[in-house]
Amino acid sequence: MKVTIVGAGAIGLWIAGRLSETNARVSLLARSQARTCVSKNGITIKGTEKNSCNRIPVSDNAEDFGPQDLVIFAVKAQDLPTAASEAKALISLNTSILPAMNGVPWWFLEKVSQSVTSTTLVSVDPQDSCVNFLPSGQVLGGVIHASCYMEQPGVVRHVMGNGLIIGSASELPEVKVKDVATLLANAEFEVTVSQDIRQDIWYKLWGNMTMNPLSALTRSTCDVILDDPETRQFASDVMNEASLIGSAIGCPIKQTAEDRHEVTRKLGAFKTSMLQDAESGKQLEVGALLEAPQEIARMVGINTPALDRLLGLMRVANKAQSLR
Repeated sequence: MKVTIVGAGAIGLWIAGRLSETNARVSLLARSQARTCVSKNGITIKGTEKNSCNRIPVSDNAEDFGPQDLVIFAVKAQDLPTAASEAKALISLNTSILPAMNGVPWWFLEKVSQSVTSTTLVSVDPQDSCVNFLPSGQVLGGVIHASCYMEQPGVVRHVMGNGLIIGSASELPEVKVKDVATLLANAEFEVTVSQDIRQDIWYKLWGNMTMNPLSALTRSTCDVILDDPETRQFASDVMNEASLIGSAIGCPIKQTAEDRHEVTRKLGAFKTSMLQDAESGKQLEVGALLEAPQEIARMVGINTPALDRLLGLMRVANKAQSLR
């Protein structure tokens, strides 16, 4: 398979490095310093079990690679519309598309019943760039259960987790889903093929739509957040609202917020990806994690006072990030 990863952050390089050890023809679409470093030194992945360094073709111009069998987008959700436009030369009618990122994707409401008033999510795709360049019939939904961070451009530290859940977003043929699953398994990922990828996406969102933003706001790890009773309750309030939204769109949550807190607390001093971004002065994923759930809640008539407060705080935090 010809595979291009779009984005040279920690997750993108981790996936690219692992795939480069298979028989796939792997390339990387990246910008500026990341492109220069990977071109010069390759991709270095450091882990608890082994380290690796692999060289793959890298460019900032999609036309250098042409149409691919699989394109994996590993960018922040707010950057996906621009990345989709820049990567259009990679995508033909036969290309499978796998966004590997957090939050609610642009296609999420396309298969929802008439409980929603629109299938368009302005919060994640304001100019319809994703709709226009990433046809949902070619898309695999994806959920990543892993933690990585960048030690320096081109060098990734894999902390924990190896799980990838994938599933057809709309009408991708089963054989194409299996081809991607086989490729990822050959790269030693723990792959699960989901029959309802929307449910898996919403379940992950339900957990990280609080821990990610609260960690960025407080500059604290998850154990500190959950050990404070008021902050823990605030997180529960947001999650309870998200459970109601999920039930209204066919993605019910069977756990309680307290159940999930207990699981998260066992991870110890866990530093979320959003906390890492905040510490690096990067813009934060407000749209896909908080604005999209609020947008859906408005469609289905659910009040979300706790989510609204968290969203307001995060908007202010993002403005502060841009001034750093």
